[in-house]
Amino acid sequence: MSSSLLRPPSHLPPATALHNSQQAPNILNNSPGAVSTSVIQSLLSTSESQELWTTYENLLLSLLRTGDDDSAHLCLARLAKRFGDDNERVMALKGLIKEADANDTATLEIILKEYDQILQDNPTNLPIVKRRVALLRSMGRTPESITALISLLDVSPTDAEAWAELADLYFSQGLYSQAIFALEEVLVLQPNAWNVHARLGEMLLMASKTSDAPRHLAEALKRFSRSIELCDDYLRGYYGLKLTTTQLLSEPQKASKQTEPDELAVPSSATVQKLDEAATEKLAEIVRRHTAGERDWQGYEEAEITAARELLEKASEKTVR
Repeated sequence: MSSSLLRPPSHLPPATALHNSQQAPNILNNSPGAVSTSVIQSLLSTSESQELWTTYENLLLSLLRTGDDDSAHLCLARLAKRFGDDNERVMALKGLIKEADANDTATLEIILKEYDQILQDNPTNLPIVKRRVALLRSMGRTPESITALISLLDVSPTDAEAWAELADLYFSQGLYSQAIFALEEVLVLQPNAWNVHARLGEMLLMASKTSDAPRHLAEALKRFSRSIELCDDYLRGYYGLKLTTTQLLSEPQKASKQTEPDELAVPSSATVQKLDEAATEKLAEIVRRHTAGERDWQGYEEAEITAARELLEKASEKTVR
């Protein structure tokens, strides 16, 4: 069984999701179809395991991504038989399939009303709350999505996923300060998440183009540096670091401008230059070894490799001039 089926498919590249979906006939034919709803019997069964149910759920999500709705319904039926139709996760997956089957806005509005009804009966059904937020966003009703997420976080302030979604919603509306605050809350809960550090760095870099550039650039430099400290081959961390150092070196007035006493200061030009060289060297290594087909360097998306290559070529052209 593919190990990628034990990870949320939303984090998988499209090619991997397609590969997972292609395994569906074999998995469904060779895995239990009729299982006991009894907790005691499930403990005694050698065919049941947490890995099996994780596989069914993640396979269902990959199947929806690739358009195999029939197999997705089979996965849902097995999960519903084991955990019951009133299980919160099963209810959310059932709603997700309905959303995937919907052909028009009117049908989505009906599904939204069904979510509202479920939440009237049980306001603490978090999977349905999150599905409602996702549905509102897909329908272009971003302000309502934000309001719903804020209400969710009032009840569950330690939900890192909700904070991350709120940050993304704010960012999509150009509300950089709110987005940065929300993502900082994610890092309070998950301080070693190198991808979140890099994402925060990206937001800060964007915010520097609109206001308070020295403070935002200094903080972006810190976040990208922390990202690659936690994961020394994280391409997005090095890419962001290269963008930040390039901006600081090309606009020295922003680097020299004094920040407030309680704010992070922009490092010296010599330090920024060293960080720029380190980012350049690592990006070049990643591109070179990935392109050469080296086994341990194939986990990057082609779009990321292309972007890194173009950034390096652009930097090289400026150096030559």
